Amino acid sequence: MAQEEITLEIDDDIAMIGINRPEKRNALHSAMFVKIGEALETAGLEAKAAVIYGVGDHFSAGLDLAQIRDSIAKDPARRLQIGPNPAHVAFDRIQRGRIPVVAALTGAVIGAGLEVAASAHIRVADDTAFFGLPEAQRGIFVGAGGSVRIQRLIGTARMTDMMLTGRILSADEAVAQNLVQYVVDSGRALHEAVELARKIASNTPESNWAITQGLSRINDLTYDDGLFFETLVARSAVSASSHERLTDFVEKRSAPLARPAAGTRSEGKR
Repeated sequence: MAQEEITLEIDDDIAMIGINRPEKRNALHSAMFVKIGEALETAGLEAKAAVIYGVGDHFSAGLDLAQIRDSIAKDPARRLQIGPNPAHVAFDRIQRGRIPVVAALTGAVIGAGLEVAASAHIRVADDTAFFGLPEAQRGIFVGAGGSVRIQRLIGTARMTDMMLTGRILSADEAVAQNLVQYVVDSGRALHEAVELARKIASNTPESNWAITQGLSRINDLTYDDGLFFETLVARSAVSASSHERLTDFVEKRSAPLARPAAGTRSEGKR
């Protein structure tokens, strides 16, 4: 039986979604985009948070370029690509699905692999991770939402630099440029991502929905429209458990906020 190239396991309210093509450094082809979208749809119904990771040493080295080359040769006018972009559909299910998604990043996070990671809500990289957008050197352009998501994370000038020059970023450079939120020691990315997902899953589903769906949209609005939309989102986040949680805090039954440990790096090194 052929291996599943996209795997899904539910572990105590956490959906574990694996990119499982390690012999190809988890290079992605079009059918895998569809499978990622299907996995997120299922995860949204059965879990409270998700972690997406690469099986083996690499998150994903990007597109399966042999498939792209062959498809161009078969259809040079690109007529077969008319219609919805399967990567756009799939990665929207990550960014705007039912539950928050944490990406655990190791090794190559390149091209379409970086586009997958950018659609997650939180990104954790270990010291082995490296990031690049080499599409221009291959004669192509980003096509899985990167021109929107990555550009909004790091800015136009930095993305332009990465694409024009083929510049590769280390994990520390990526966190400094807002591409990732946490950097951890080698081999710790998946563990840290799962711990964060469990913490996220302990929030109310309504609050998580408001955060993942509201913030990015508010960022696209004008100042006044953003404040108005914030009011609507804040009201929708109140749920039946809000009163109970607030009461627990007021009556000192919930854990107090802890001061960060001395020496903790501001960029999230763990």
